[in-house]
Amino acid sequence: MPLWSGNLTFGLVSFGVRMVSATSSHRIDFRQVHRTDMGRVRNQKTCSLDGRVLAAEDIGRAYETPGGDLVELSDTELALMPLPTLRTIEISGFLPLASVRPEQLDTPRFLAPAAPAANKPYVLMREALARSGKAGVGKVAIRNSEHLVLVYPHGLALAVHRLHWPDEMVPAAGAAPRRQVELTDDELAGAAALIEAMGDVDLAAYRDGYAHALTEVLAAKTAHQPPPVPPVRADKAGPVDLMTALNASVTRARQERAAEIARPGRQRGKTAGAGAAKKANPRKSTDHG
Repeated sequence: MPLWSGNLTFGLVSFGVRMVSATSSHRIDFRQVHRTDMGRVRNQKTCSLDGRVLAAEDIGRAYETPGGDLVELSDTELALMPLPTLRTIEISGFLPLASVRPEQLDTPRFLAPAAPAANKPYVLMREALARSGKAGVGKVAIRNSEHLVLVYPHGLALAVHRLHWPDEMVPAAGAAPRRQVELTDDELAGAAALIEAMGDVDLAAYRDGYAHALTEVLAAKTAHQPPPVPPVRADKAGPVDLMTALNASVTRARQERAAEIARPGRQRGKTAGAGAAKKANPRKSTDHG
């Protein structure tokens, strides 16, 4: 079942597409139950005026005016709104994909051709975007709201990534330290050495540990067996000097990477070789609050 279907247009080129999910979820859902008898708890929708339990077909939507009046809007009225993006993603321009701020990216989807006749313009747009290194910017209305979207090639497919609107973005200054911070060259070099020692990672190798652990707990409970025992973590003994922590972290990271690389069938990023930090006078960073 597509999340949305309509046309993708750029210039005078237009073709039908279906928007489908680009992600799946490991999330394990729970039921609310009555602890006494394990009966399921039902969330019933009732009318605030007559107290009746309502079925889905009895429920509509209404806008509450500042004066408290309710103005009902039907699905038909919403579908007939004078808004072009209800049925079309119209690409209005292009920009380098690398220029988009990561924090502005929201939900990713894939676009699929809606019919065989759409295959050629679909591939044409995909290849043109790939060769230019750019992404198309457009708008689309889905589920009662309009979204800014980015269309770009992803392998043999076109991906569409929903974006937060620019005026929704919160300035990062509010999250920065409020006091000036001084860093020495040794500390900066130590942090750089730690980054190098930890090395590059392959995102494809990451797994959802919470979902896996929860599955183990549920399997044990279902089989009436004791739950798995959590690993014991050693508590840190008080605060540690920053440089001491950095140097110890570099040593441990190098040891862990060497052990990981030595394991059969395992490959990781390039081996790090960080040099000793050069002594220098303290210098101030550009962090201000």
